[in-house]
Amino acid sequence: QVQLVETGGGLVQAGGSLRLSCAASKGTFANYAVAWFRQAPGKEREFVAGISWSDGSTYYGTSVYDRFTIYRDNAQITVYLQMDGLKPEDTAVYYCAASLFRLTTTPRRTADFGFWGQGTQVTVSS
Repeated sequence: QVQLVETGGGLVQAGGSLRLSCAASKGTFANYAVAWFRQAPGKEREFVAGISWSDGSTYYGTSVYDRFTIYRDNAQITVYLQMDGLKPEDTAVYYCAASLFRLTTTPRRTADFGFWGQGTQVTVSS
């Protein structure tokens, strides 16, 4: 089973950029949907962006679709989240997740994902 390791979080000023990485430490992401979620203090975990297991197409949450980009390397070992135009409301712990859920090609519920990383903190100052 795949294990996920996130890196790349940190502190950035509003308007800045960060890139998060999610590496598969065992195996690859082939046949998995992979997504990024985030959770701010006192809030529910929120879907941010995903890559479909079926054709590699990408899909986004409404609050980030025009600022964030999810992509993966050709070896399907690492998935990235490029975050541009960061806002203070983007501050959260960001989690990478992988899914073998097959009832949809674009899973976005936390319950659809069975494999999670440990999370990485992103803080955006105003």
